[in-house]
Amino acid sequence: MAKPKIIAVVGTRPDAIKTAPVVRELRRFDAVETVLVSTGQHREMLAQALGAFDLAPDHDLGIMQHGQTLADMTRRVLEGLDPLLASLQPQLILAQGDTTTTFVAALASFYRRVPFGHVEAGLRTESVAEPFPEEFNRRAAALVAAQHYAPTPWAAENLLNEGHQPETVFVTGNTGIDAVRHVADQTALTWYPDWTGRVVVLTTHRRENLGAPQREIAEAALEVARAHPDVLLVVPMHRNPAVRETLVSVLGGQERVDLIEPPDYADFVKLMQRSALILTDSGGVQEEAPAFGVPVLVLRHTTERPEGVQAGAAKLVGTDKTSIVTAADELLAAKAGSRPSSPYGDGRAAQRIRYLALRELGVESPMEDMWTGFKRLSTE
Repeated sequence: MAKPKIIAVVGTRPDAIKTAPVVRELRRFDAVETVLVSTGQHREMLAQALGAFDLAPDHDLGIMQHGQTLADMTRRVLEGLDPLLASLQPQLILAQGDTTTTFVAALASFYRRVPFGHVEAGLRTESVAEPFPEEFNRRAAALVAAQHYAPTPWAAENLLNEGHQPETVFVTGNTGIDAVRHVADQTALTWYPDWTGRVVVLTTHRRENLGAPQREIAEAALEVARAHPDVLLVVPMHRNPAVRETLVSVLGGQERVDLIEPPDYADFVKLMQRSALILTDSGGVQEEAPAFGVPVLVLRHTTERPEGVQAGAAKLVGTDKTSIVTAADELLAAKAGSRPSSPYGDGRAAQRIRYLALRELGVESPMEDMWTGFKRLSTE
């Protein structure tokens, strides 16, 4: 009798990072076959991220084309993924988060009537248009999910409030914490060993911040560096030419500012560990930095990850120059003390998802005490 087959679909670097621990965990069990499929949405960065976990795609759809629109991408992922599902005939499909790849994987699962498991389910903002298009993608994926793997009780509550059946909603923790801990332990790189001062990291790439907001962000970061002589500002520049043009025009050639190419995932993890403060509009960094006790200023007006804000690990500051500078100055001037712990999990999310996914297929696997201390809802 053939083994049950699980397909894990990834398309971007965050997809790869947060799905890799799940694939590695599933492959510990011979009772199922786990197939890793890449759509190639962010091909080069995805390959680098998977390499940090000694993984490579079993199938690569290679859909990325220069200048393609969201509609082009959606069409090409569906046209590539649907015949592959017909050929492989999986019993369960997994995808994470809120990328176009995840939305289309959910849609293809629905069309093929294959159960879909949504990793990092339940994140929400107040508007379906912000962040764009991610908020729509995750809401749409939730509509067809057979299992919702919520990273926190807050995310689980969102799903239950939307009417999803309680028996399909599980608090697992965030697989990004599994990933960042694994890589931190495996990588020995030390950033700026000769710099005795502090490192502040800036990452910015979101569509809604392009143009004037991004210039405000860059100018704020420069002012912060100038105000603190012991600070080295490190800026990994996104590959988007529009992002680079703004960053270079404001920060290029400035004293104690290092504009660098995007590091591989493993190297970026070590850069986060080296940091005293991170300014970012990234969702993943909001989760990862608190795992090392590094405070985060979120360069957005809304966040689908409010747990970090509530725990004091992050602060929502938007893109106004004055707001960013004021918040950064306060954190950099504060005396060293206890740092808030991460609200995003304990590094065992992949184990919980493995148990739930295999149970969905009727396959027993060790449960152990992996839910000890985990609440289903924040009111418990």
